[in-house]
Amino acid sequence: MNKVEKEYLDYLKLVKNYSPKTIDNYGRDLDKFFLFLSKEGTLFDSVDKLIIRNFLSEELSSGVGPRSCQRRLSSLRGFYSFSMDKGYISYDPFLTVHSPKAPKTYPKALTIEEIDVLFAANAKRTDFMALRDQAILELLYSSGMRASELVALKGREIDYRSRMIRVFGKGKKERLVPFGKTAEAAMKTYNSTLRPVLQGKHHSGGISDSFFLNERGNSLTVRGLEYILKQVEKKTGINLGLHPHELRHSFATHLLEGGADLRLIQELLGHESLDTTEIYTHVSKENMKNEYDSYFPRAKGKNESK
Repeated sequence: MNKVEKEYLDYLKLVKNYSPKTIDNYGRDLDKFFLFLSKEGTLFDSVDKLIIRNFLSEELSSGVGPRSCQRRLSSLRGFYSFSMDKGYISYDPFLTVHSPKAPKTYPKALTIEEIDVLFAANAKRTDFMALRDQAILELLYSSGMRASELVALKGREIDYRSRMIRVFGKGKKERLVPFGKTAEAAMKTYNSTLRPVLQGKHHSGGISDSFFLNERGNSLTVRGLEYILKQVEKKTGINLGLHPHELRHSFATHLLEGGADLRLIQELLGHESLDTTEIYTHVSKENMKNEYDSYFPRAKGKNESK
């Protein structure tokens, strides 16, 4: 890692408040680009549009998808903009470079019926961690929290009287998020019964103040949360490709289908731009079309008259 790269990553951490995972991704993207420059015999302050195009061509030909290339370009744009501001370069070669177009994908949402079946099946579990897992499922779906937000949640950030949670999202931005009564009941049960037991298993010289704990009494990680949801599928026998983001998407989609205003959903999800939230309007239109195709007799062009 060169001096400028280290300075940039420190800037992302200390000034921009980016998460460790995001900073790690930026670092990997920059390392890959600098390795390419080394093979080309080019210094980072001598990069031009042709070098960038050659880098992208090599990435695409090696099987890297357009979406990953877009992310790498975003990392590099940020780095070169930072370098320009600091006076390390005299020209930003990324100003006129366009990202490769990625196929548009839309978030997958569970149906309300799938949610009901999954939650009911998980509530029947009798194993040691069942209460925690039920509270996690209920809160993820009830609040639309990101995985990173849920694992960072502290007990003091939960107000049961108003059923509101103080959430610290991307860039440490704070927002208040409500949660439902079924989530409240599951969280209170977990907090008063299982969580103290898990806290007693913590052996590293202190009690974690994270609300959700693993079997050793330590704070959860995002990977740990993903693993828990896979175990939920295994223990219930219900396979939905369960992922934290899927429950977040389901939360937003069901709110929109229930008539919620798009700006309310934007606020609840912690999206900076309404454009990001508008993806759910497409999801709901797709659901509406699927319902139409299923129930309207002439939807597929068949003449049903006798």
